[in-house]
Amino acid sequence: MRLHIELDDKLVAELDHRAGSRRRSAYIRALIRSGLEDERRWDEIKASLGSIPDVGHEWDDDPAAWVRAQRQTDARRSG
Repeated sequence: MRLHIELDDKLVAELDHRAGSRRRSAYIRALIRSGLEDERRWDEIKASLGSIPDVGHEWDDDPAAWVRAQRQTDARRSG
């Protein structure tokens, strides 16, 4: 689908510098795809806020000890 977008000259000059004048569409397409994926990810993060209760975790008493114990049980960890 074709889409008409107006850009100022300075922005087009930077676009051409980064992508080349013959690769504008591909570059803009990649930027939009990346930006939309970022927005989707943020939507998922916002939707998940509050899904883990504030209390009642096994790490509540001593988070550092809990992290150390988790690291010790990881067979991929060296040292």
